[in-house]
Amino acid sequence: MRLAPRGAVWIIATLLSLAARPAAAQAALEVTVFDEKQPVPGIEVLVENPATAWTGRQVTDTEGRARFAPLSTAGSYSVRVAESAGFYEAKASGLVLRSNFERSVRLTLVAKATVSEAVTVTGESGSTELNAVNAEVSATLDNREIESIAVEGRDLTRVLYRLPNVTQATGFYPEAPNVSINGANSLYTNYVIDGLDNNENFLGGQKFAVPTGLTQQVTVLTSNYSAEFGRTSNGIFNVTTRSGSNAWHGEAAYLTRPGPAIDASSPYPQRDLSGNEVKNGFERQQGAVALGGPIVKDKTFFFLDAEITRDHKDNLLSSPELGVLATVPGDNAFFYGSGKLDQRWNDRWTSSLRVDVGQVSIEQQGGGVEGGVTFPSAGNTQYRDSMLAAGKTFYAGRDFVSETAFQYSRFHWNYADAVNPASPQTTVIGPTGETLAVLGNPGSVFDDVENTIQIQQKVSFRRGRHSFKLGADLVSADFSLVGGGNVNGNYTVVLTQEQVDAVRAQNKGAALDVGDIPSDARVVDYNVELRPAAFGARQNLWGVYAEDQFAATGRLSLTLGLRYDYDSLSKGGSDSGDTNNIAVRLAANYQLDERSVIRAGYGIFFDKVVYSIYSDALQQSSRASGFLSQLQQLINLGILPADTDLLSTTFNGNLSADYPGVDYLHGPTSEEAQARSESTLSLERRILNPNGYPNPMSQQFMLGYQRQFAGGYLFAIDLIHARTDNLPRLFDLNAPAPYPINPEDVVVRTPAQADATRPAPIQPGGARSIIMTQDAGIARYWSASLNMHKDRRSDRYAWRLSYTLSQLDNDTDDINFRAQDSNNFASEYGPSINDRRHVVNAIAWVYPTNGLSLSLAALLQSGQPINRIPDARLWGTTDLNGDGQSYSDAYDGNSDRWPGASRNSDRLPWSYVFDLAAVYDFRLGRTQRIELRADVFNLFNHTNFSGYSNNATQSNQIQIGPPGGPIVEKNAGPPRQFQFGVRWVF
Repeated sequence: MRLAPRGAVWIIATLLSLAARPAAAQAALEVTVFDEKQPVPGIEVLVENPATAWTGRQVTDTEGRARFAPLSTAGSYSVRVAESAGFYEAKASGLVLRSNFERSVRLTLVAKATVSEAVTVTGESGSTELNAVNAEVSATLDNREIESIAVEGRDLTRVLYRLPNVTQATGFYPEAPNVSINGANSLYTNYVIDGLDNNENFLGGQKFAVPTGLTQQVTVLTSNYSAEFGRTSNGIFNVTTRSGSNAWHGEAAYLTRPGPAIDASSPYPQRDLSGNEVKNGFERQQGAVALGGPIVKDKTFFFLDAEITRDHKDNLLSSPELGVLATVPGDNAFFYGSGKLDQRWNDRWTSSLRVDVGQVSIEQQGGGVEGGVTFPSAGNTQYRDSMLAAGKTFYAGRDFVSETAFQYSRFHWNYADAVNPASPQTTVIGPTGETLAVLGNPGSVFDDVENTIQIQQKVSFRRGRHSFKLGADLVSADFSLVGGGNVNGNYTVVLTQEQVDAVRAQNKGAALDVGDIPSDARVVDYNVELRPAAFGARQNLWGVYAEDQFAATGRLSLTLGLRYDYDSLSKGGSDSGDTNNIAVRLAANYQLDERSVIRAGYGIFFDKVVYSIYSDALQQSSRASGFLSQLQQLINLGILPADTDLLSTTFNGNLSADYPGVDYLHGPTSEEAQARSESTLSLERRILNPNGYPNPMSQQFMLGYQRQFAGGYLFAIDLIHARTDNLPRLFDLNAPAPYPINPEDVVVRTPAQADATRPAPIQPGGARSIIMTQDAGIARYWSASLNMHKDRRSDRYAWRLSYTLSQLDNDTDDINFRAQDSNNFASEYGPSINDRRHVVNAIAWVYPTNGLSLSLAALLQSGQPINRIPDARLWGTTDLNGDGQSYSDAYDGNSDRWPGASRNSDRLPWSYVFDLAAVYDFRLGRTQRIELRADVFNLFNHTNFSGYSNNATQSNQIQIGPPGGPIVEKNAGPPRQFQFGVRWVF
């Protein structure tokens, strides 16, 4: 049962009342005190946070360092060394911390002997601060920066590609995560909130889509990050959430997207926040409220955030032969609610609790953005509901910190909740072969539930120059999937012209349903699900790590980390899993002088097994005797290992049977059709890999340099090379013999000719293709990222500029990627679908007068790769080798290529997008303001055929014809669009 937003808020309030339990984020601060030449030991450092009334004192060690932990991420900190007999006062302020990170601050003391009058030295802070602690490659946007730029729908994912080494991603289904780190598949990116898991583990992406109103900072960890973070061979987005403090603060905001009424026109459909297409009649209304403050001053603080979005979208239902032309209205609804409680019990013990509830409904009401024949009776709604309840408790002793965390989360993804769940589906074909209507039912079921617990224990302590960090955690996810075809049956009928006229004469319009089709309609196919079932498994992810940050000298910091991970699903269909996932992390940070550092690192990173690999192998498997006989033949031929256990590698998954020529609406029921279970031939069946699934592994090398300049400037360059192995891909155990195509003399092989060369002959109950996931793919990534920041300080401007030159080549792009010809993956090695050569990301802020701020965010990127496929008009098919795998559906986009063309061998043109935000503040006293804003996306209305977040088969990345040939423009990025808002901030 789905909760209404009011019910979700009640749950948050109830959980917050249980304040004795732990959960949010903590951080650390390391202060290094220097005189003009060397570290200064024995100096007392004072750190204060007025927002939480926290004060800490430490005396610097022999290397001039003082470390403060654990610290709350609420408020901001000031650091001060008081005037003494030998030195003048030095301080730094406005230090905002991020979760699970130790921020470094350097204070340089001025000796009284060198200056005749009193001075106070103020240290640099903000985004232009040197990282003098480690060699982590990362970048951060804080709440102030996020709120000042144009962000569609307060959706944090629309900000992430403003960070270096992050690009908008091409996915393989509409709702796929829309950002890629280092060019990799967006499913491989990890998401954490305050250091705890926020991953939808069936496929990938966020469970709870964090809105900008809850975000204090968002950081991308690109490479060489701490051993504390694991379970990805790619990168991590870590969101630090906002907290309460002694000062009451919050906001009430209203945002609207009027849509096509004022947007620039475009012949191409656009996408809503979920990734689904919209066009005419689209508009968005959005409201948000947030409140934070003290429950008990200096001890107990809370923060609440709630955001509601409703998209209205019109589809066009168009079936001229049936006399139907109608507008079908629909709605998307998004609710995100969060509550956070921080409790300071005493100077040593603190706890916190965070609860997040997300409810998303995406209506597929029928019709289409440019006309469609799916009638409202076959409409459905996609639900993506999430809940996370996370707690943490901290103990701070002398040079010792303990952190204990527990999180429970639930994710429910019902892809197509049918308007008519008990109805069959009817696809109506006209006398000339065109589809006139789809009625009655979506035709399939996908309803996934994931219940996950995470237990985490960390300790950190200091011994001399060593700062140690030890930790262990468990993420245990239990999955249950109801999937398969329609147990009520799917009919495909062909009508005569007289029957078409009769249906039209009923004048049902958009209300047409399956019962309105003539009972004597000719059924050319009837398909019914034989094995509807709920099935699943539990995935346990264990991790332990140890890390030592060694202050070798006052300028040199060395980090040695060691991490071990085990994934229970890595055993696949074998007896044991992948047990050698030992990851070394090495880093060095050397301070050349007080304003520059050089850093280097090497690390090994392991990925988890994407659960859908395991689930697909269950759902699409079989234990029919014909299929088991084929598998035994593959064992006999040595294609499968001799010790393959057929019971461990197979499962009685979903199965549908086809019946041509039945009477309309009188096809056999699922129960009546059970006799076909043993004889139904499938185009494809899958098994669990009897060798298991080695976890993907990446070796990453980096070299970087940072230079801080006076006036709030920071320059950085990072060079990265990543070598990733064991990536998943699909391997056809029963592939036909190789059939290379001669581009000078194309001869098409028929499916029958191809089938005759398959190792295990096709038989009743068996399958043409027998598929298993093989973790043997490779990827190679190179990049150089140059970044320059300018903080505002007392100026009327600020800016960020980054340029990334990169290249990613691989031989698999997705978990459902397969070679175009007989498992020849060597010929697949080429640019990734998300590969970019050049990305320029720039944000400029200008403050012309008090209260007015203007920001211009520019994103310039070179074109995405194009995969060139055959022209069926020339050869009668796109399946030139006859293996039956030449198709390009919405989920994987596999296809034969144009004869002689290599994979992703062409490029789309560059993309140029400039987004403008104008914000004006009306001050209401000292602590309140009214903010009016206008956002303009794609300010110059450039038509971009590349670079925007899209679904592969709806984009321009699949093109018919030879490399260098013409490009058919099927889609484009958004035209100029407008968004308006008002916000009360206090």
